[in-house]
Amino acid sequence: MRIRRDKDEMHEEDILLLAKVSDALAHPVRIKIFQFIMGKNSRLEKVNNKEVVANFDYAQATISQHIKTLVKSGLLQVQKVDKFSYYYVNIGLHNKYVQVIQKFIKQ
Repeated sequence: MRIRRDKDEMHEEDILLLAKVSDALAHPVRIKIFQFIMGKNSRLEKVNNKEVVANFDYAQATISQHIKTLVKSGLLQVQKVDKFSYYYVNIGLHNKYVQVIQKFIKQ
């Protein structure tokens, strides 16, 4: 006999995803960086670290640490071309995160 799961029920993997991504977005600077990269990507523009640093009033090391956190969470993906790193929003993970938040709110 199979037990049906409610599609709105949060599973352990959903809870872990919610925690991991929420933690990455828990800093205002990371939210701003993520929004900046998402906006550029939506216009099909490539974004590298130099461009992010140029658009924010923070040291390059600070920006790099925040980007590292976003990459570690899976929200951003990195593509290295020669000596440059280009950043892209992981749309699949972003959409999954939005779905998990919706489940979370319903409970």
